[in-house]
Amino acid sequence: MFKKRTLAAAVVGLSVMMAAGTVSAASKTHTTNNNDTFWKLSKQYSVPLDTLMEANPKIDPLNLYKGLKLTIPSTEASAKKKPVTMNAATADSSKTVTAMNGKEYAYSKALLVQATAYTAAASENGKWGAVDYFGDKLKVGTIAVDPKMIPLGTKLYVTGYSYNGLPQGGMIATATDIGGSIKGNRVDIFVPGVTSQAMSFGIQNVKVFILE
Repeated sequence: MFKKRTLAAAVVGLSVMMAAGTVSAASKTHTTNNNDTFWKLSKQYSVPLDTLMEANPKIDPLNLYKGLKLTIPSTEASAKKKPVTMNAATADSSKTVTAMNGKEYAYSKALLVQATAYTAAASENGKWGAVDYFGDKLKVGTIAVDPKMIPLGTKLYVTGYSYNGLPQGGMIATATDIGGSIKGNRVDIFVPGVTSQAMSFGIQNVKVFILE
């Protein structure tokens, strides 16, 4: 009886060790440096940006400093991740919107959001300078979003704003930036010019179409 119990205990112990090994193999830990961003790490470890951010929900993507411990999902786990699907009530591939250039675009969802504007001024962009979260130069069509609402990299059609420095009536844009105050149904639209001009944009209600 004693030998049977010992053997059973050994089997259980081995199973636990194997499970632990599976978990450790499934992900790894990265200790951040001062210049790290989720985007840089997603490229370094070949993990999709949204997957990496979802694996670290308590980490502020605008405040990565030296010494943080980030979970890096395995590339195998990322490959197995199911694609995000819209709610059946909002996802409809037959929906289209006609842009100001006359071209029709299919969209999956339309959002009413509050919009503000920002410029390339150093005072508005912190240590990263006049670039978006991907490290690309800020330009008309750059939109800062809350990644939990609109995934980074999403193509958008934005309409309903009124501002002299932007295309009249609406524009095709890309969600390539984030901001500390951009949470929930908020977007920040890059505009050319100086901060004092951008301030005249104020807070506007705009419509954002998530293009397919």
